[in-house]
Amino acid sequence: MQAFTQYTPTKIIFGKDTETQAGQLAKEHHASRVFVIYGGGSVVRSGLLDRVTASLKEEGLAYEVLGGVKPNPRLSFARQAVKMSIDFQTDFVLAVGGGSVIDTAKAVAHGTANPDTDIWEFWSRKKTVEKSLPIGVVLTLAAAGSETSDSAVLTNEETKIKRGLSTDLNRPVFAVMNPELTYTLPKYQVGCGIVDIMMHTLDRYFTPTEGNELTDEIAEGLLRTVIRNGAIAIKDSHDYNAMSEIMWAGSLSHNGLTGLGAEKDFAVHQLGHELSAKFDIAHGASLSAVWGAWAEYVYGEKPERFAQYAKNVWGIEEDDIDTAAKKAIEKTVEYFKSLDMPTCFGEAKEVGIKTDEELKKMADGCSYGGTRSIGSFKTCDQNDIYEIYKLANK
Repeated sequence: MQAFTQYTPTKIIFGKDTETQAGQLAKEHHASRVFVIYGGGSVVRSGLLDRVTASLKEEGLAYEVLGGVKPNPRLSFARQAVKMSIDFQTDFVLAVGGGSVIDTAKAVAHGTANPDTDIWEFWSRKKTVEKSLPIGVVLTLAAAGSETSDSAVLTNEETKIKRGLSTDLNRPVFAVMNPELTYTLPKYQVGCGIVDIMMHTLDRYFTPTEGNELTDEIAEGLLRTVIRNGAIAIKDSHDYNAMSEIMWAGSLSHNGLTGLGAEKDFAVHQLGHELSAKFDIAHGASLSAVWGAWAEYVYGEKPERFAQYAKNVWGIEEDDIDTAAKKAIEKTVEYFKSLDMPTCFGEAKEVGIKTDEELKKMADGCSYGGTRSIGSFKTCDQNDIYEIYKLANK
């Protein structure tokens, strides 16, 4: 086992009807003025928002509500929310939704606690977050794992740049997780969530690090669980057992557990961020659209790792390592297809790349103008990124 530091301070409240505890949980963290953020109208139509605000009223907490968060959370909306939160004198931020809502809540918490700093300065690495407000979550979508993670993503619409920010101050103090709240999700969002959960572990699993036996076992077990239950959930999003397994896997996949002691890769996330920033494609779809191309390009660095993945996750038994590695890549791509997820640019309706020059511009953006490389399984510079995008552009 390699050296690691693990920090998972988020209290998990899992099960049916747990959203009614939101007010009590916020009060336990000394909340008095709660800023509630949500996304679309389904939270209102389902009655969830009313149940949450009723729990706040019951505890005597003042609250302000703001809806309208969109996928690939926008910087402009987050800035607007920060201003409202400061005016309200917020001391606790509550996210009711999925990853985009939670990431926006994290931005609001940082911005409210630092009223003299524009939040984009944190995401663009010009300033470091040193203080924030506590954040709580009522989760409605199993996908991003933001309910327990140290990361948050924002998209600057003006520059079409998407950036992630990692800090322990991003970790929510509690996460309410009722699998029944995911029942209203359309099939596409369920598929995107399954891909995102898998990728949070795959981006930790495919690294140069060796000798992390227990971490590997946890990662492989989580992947098998998501693959098995994802096949059920994509056909019936009202299957409580399948949705509950996926929801819990989403949190474990991005709280650091499946990569303890290993160097992170996250090249696929970086490749996907550029795609979603330019074309506003859903995050999970951006990942499935590039994973096969990335895997094809890099597997030769360490084919035995892909062969281990083939055997322990997919049950593929092959004497030849190279054959096993290729079969594992094919099997993963086939699984994404079974979820109706795009596996290349041509299958993603949002992506309209017509020229090689556009691919080069994307590679330039992903590499920050050639100033950074991505990944650790294979370190990819601007040219490598371009070659991967070329493989994906079919």
